[in-house]
Amino acid sequence: MNTIDRRQWLKTAGLSSGFTFLGGFGAFASQIEKSNYFEKSSIAKLNSNENPYGPSKAVREVIKNSLDIVCRYPSMVLHPLVEQIAQKEGVTKDHIVITGGSTEGLKAAGLTYGINGGEIIAADPTFQSLMTYAENFGATVHRVPVDKNMGHDLNEMEKRITAKTGLIFICNPNNPTGTLLDKNKLRDFCSSVSHRTMVFSDEAYYDFITEPDYPSMIELVKENMNVIVSKTFSKVYGLAGLRIGYLVARPDIATRLKKNIMAMSNVLAIEAAKEALRDDEFYKFSVAKNVEAKNQIYKTLNDLNLEHQKSHTNFVFFKTGRPISEMMAAMEKENVLIGRPFPPFNDWARISTGTMEDVMLFDKALKKVLS
Repeated sequence: MNTIDRRQWLKTAGLSSGFTFLGGFGAFASQIEKSNYFEKSSIAKLNSNENPYGPSKAVREVIKNSLDIVCRYPSMVLHPLVEQIAQKEGVTKDHIVITGGSTEGLKAAGLTYGINGGEIIAADPTFQSLMTYAENFGATVHRVPVDKNMGHDLNEMEKRITAKTGLIFICNPNNPTGTLLDKNKLRDFCSSVSHRTMVFSDEAYYDFITEPDYPSMIELVKENMNVIVSKTFSKVYGLAGLRIGYLVARPDIATRLKKNIMAMSNVLAIEAAKEALRDDEFYKFSVAKNVEAKNQIYKTLNDLNLEHQKSHTNFVFFKTGRPISEMMAAMEKENVLIGRPFPPFNDWARISTGTMEDVMLFDKALKKVLS
C-alpha cells in the first residue's frame, strides 16, 4: 500500500469518531494480543511514544531469517530499501538518506546547517534533538514559544529569520503538544520561507494524522524547494529499538546531509524496514489500536475534568495542575511511567498510547494520584 492509499484508508476508516475495531481487524488483533509480542509487565511504560505491538509477526520472521547475513556490511542490502522508500514517497533514490532512526537525521541536519554560528529557529516546546546537537557545534537557536493553542507560531518564527538563519525546524504533529498545523498555512509557510532558508519538517507522527488529504512536505521536495523531511520506522511500524529512519530532500541537499551521517543503520534494521513497508495489515492494526487507546485516555481525562490537547499523534498532552516532577514520581509508585518535563508547561504531562491494559492501569493510577 503506497502513501496515498494509506491516507485514503485513514480518511474512510472513520477513525476520528470512535473507531470500531472489532470488524475487519478482530482476528488480527486477537492474534497480536495473545502472542508473546512483548514481555508482560506490571509496569505501564507510557513515557516514550513507542508502539508496544511491534515489530509485526512478518517482520520478526524476516529478522530471524536474516541472522546469517549480519556478518556482512549493510551496503549489501541497503540499495533495495532505498528504492522501496523512493517508490513509496514518489521520488528518486537520490532523494533518500537512510539514518539510524530519524533522530540521526535530525542531528545531521543540525550539524550541517548550524555549525560555526549558524542560526536555527524552532518552536518551544518541541522535539529538541536537532537543536541541542547543533548547539554543541556552535549554533545559535531561537526558540519561539508556541501560541495560545500550543501550536507553532509561524508568524513569529518567520519574523526571526535573518541572513544568518541556516534552518527552520518544524515538528508536525508537534511533540510534546500533539498539535497539527493547518495544512494550507503549513504549505504556504514552508514554500515561502524556503526561498530564504532551509526548512526541516519532522514527520515522525505523520502516519497518525486522520485529517483527510493532509499533505507531507515531501510535496515541496518534489518541487525542488529547500525542504528536508524526516520519517521514522520507530512509531507506527514498531521498530524503535532497531534505529532506522530516513530523510527526503533534493539530491544536492541529500548528498550534503550524507556527509554528516555517522551511525547509519544495520542489516537487521534494514531488512525489518523493507518488510514493515510491505505489511499493510500491521500498519492498519497499529493505527487503529492507537485510536482505541487514545479515546480511552480522553475518557479518563474527561472524567477528571482535566484540560488536554486534541492529539494527532500516539500520545496525549494534558494539564495535571501539579509539578510534573511530582506527578512522575507519584505515577511511578503506581507502576505507570509518564513523559518527562517540557518547560514552560511544567504542570502538563505527556502520556503515550500503550496497550489497552496499560491505558487502564493509567486510568486507575491517575484517578488515585489526583483523588
